[in-house]
Amino acid sequence: MKWLCVDLGTVRIGLAAGDSWAGIASPLSVIEAQPWAAAMEAIARVAEAEGAGGIVVGWPLNMDDSEGPQAQRCRRQAAELARRTRLDVRLWDERLSSFAADTVLAGQLTRKKKKQWQDALAAATILQDFFRADGPAVAMRPDAQT
Repeated sequence: MKWLCVDLGTVRIGLAAGDSWAGIASPLSVIEAQPWAAAMEAIARVAEAEGAGGIVVGWPLNMDDSEGPQAQRCRRQAAELARRTRLDVRLWDERLSSFAADTVLAGQLTRKKKKQWQDALAAATILQDFFRADGPAVAMRPDAQT
């Protein structure tokens, strides 16, 4: 099945796509996070264009596995995406994905170009981890209780 990964930020949203059968994720693009209604429509269009059967939303849990305000916001927005797209939406722990993206991009791009791709690469990192850990079988849906 094809999956779209969404790395929700307050300024930018990174998008990546991949296939669970192949287990490979690729960064796609970065979109503006505000206004949320427009961002959600853009995500829905990309999911349709990519033929995604599901959406993985990065879930920024605290290091002690608790949900802080950002993780709660991501859960709410993931639930909205599920209602809007009617796709299988899952939450996936995104801790350290931005750090991993920074490591990959270190010394390769200008600061401006790096900012443009960092969120999409972070989304690809999240999706790659989702595939590696059999996320389709174990990942939580946004309306589930923790």
